[in-house]
Amino acid sequence: MPTSAPKVVIVGAGFAGLYAAKRLAKLPVEVTIVDKKNHHTFQPLLYQVALAVLSPAEIAQPIRAIFQSAKNVDVLLGEVEDFDLTGKKVMIKGSGLQLPYDYLIVAAGATHAYFGHDQWASLAPGLKTIEDGLEIRRRVLLTFEAAESMAAAEGKYDPLNFVVVGGGPTGVELAGTLAEIARNVLVNDFRHINPAQARVILLEGGPRVLAAYPEDLSRSAEKQLRELGVEVRTNAMVTDIAAKHVRVGSEDLASAVTLWAAGVAASPLGKKLAEKSAAKIDRAGRVQVGNDLSIPGYRNLFVVGDLAAYPDANGHLVPGVAPAAIQMSKAVAANIARDLRHEERKTFHYLDKGSLATIGRSRAVAQLRKLHFSGFIAWLSWALVHIFFLIGFKNRFFVLLDWMWAYFSYQRGARLITDKQ
Repeated sequence: MPTSAPKVVIVGAGFAGLYAAKRLAKLPVEVTIVDKKNHHTFQPLLYQVALAVLSPAEIAQPIRAIFQSAKNVDVLLGEVEDFDLTGKKVMIKGSGLQLPYDYLIVAAGATHAYFGHDQWASLAPGLKTIEDGLEIRRRVLLTFEAAESMAAAEGKYDPLNFVVVGGGPTGVELAGTLAEIARNVLVNDFRHINPAQARVILLEGGPRVLAAYPEDLSRSAEKQLRELGVEVRTNAMVTDIAAKHVRVGSEDLASAVTLWAAGVAASPLGKKLAEKSAAKIDRAGRVQVGNDLSIPGYRNLFVVGDLAAYPDANGHLVPGVAPAAIQMSKAVAANIARDLRHEERKTFHYLDKGSLATIGRSRAVAQLRKLHFSGFIAWLSWALVHIFFLIGFKNRFFVLLDWMWAYFSYQRGARLITDKQ
């Protein structure tokens, strides 16, 4: 790569980091992507890995493979631990490596938030990475296998209760798909137990599931969940999680597997940036950015994606979803291009194209501007949008084949139990 070109370091290869690099690859700059993983994960479909619908390789792509033809893009496997904003360097953990930059784009994303109860993490895994998905899949499948073994030996088995904490999109997806595979997929796999009798309980601390969606879609989502056999409990605040139960108020719910989908927190790198600059962070740890997505006093330092706190035209924070991250990354790349041409930067304006949430087979809700719809059409829209955004034609092709097979046969091909993560 030419040494005279401006150096751009991108921290994180999620949607924001990936699309920023794709745009910058076309400019006369040197780009270095730093990520703890060697692959980009298509997170909207991660729950399907967790519940044995898809295999990990179908929703993930090696970062190096994505940029193998981009000669000005370098990929570094490593974890960023600190920044030197004055010296314009990024410190890599454990290696002593310090990456110099002319522009820095921090797209480190978010992680699970247990609201001060970090001890719950091992008892109720969240879903952010491929490793999380494989661990959830292992726990779910092992629960059915353990029940089968107990029933074969003793003629009875412990209740198959699955508790999902959090009624946002991830919680709704997990609960709906869990109920669906128990009743339609696993029901013919076992001889001593009846998987269809499994209880799937969705706990939401607020008054309704999908609280960020319009009320009519929230009601529709709850109705569709109940049709799948999910027990939906709203205003159900979890106060404790143990190995075999979840406490809601003073009630103990037996739980063979507990899954966490109740909250996220921004990457700790947001706090690092705030300590080194005049930037402020909100309660979730997101960095408040200016109208060009840079932080105060540092025009060469941008924060995008889930880590950025930026108001939309209505004064609400831009949501931490893939379309927003992609729009932010493209805007930053465009402003860097304007800098190179000595042009004035443009203000970022978020365009809300709508929201989609799937619940199960042929079940979903969709909000496209003022248009609200549910059921098969919403599910089909969700499926087409997600296939379109998958990285790489191979991934799109095989995911489409898997979905078509699963839809018409009720079969899932990824029911493998792997070692504990």
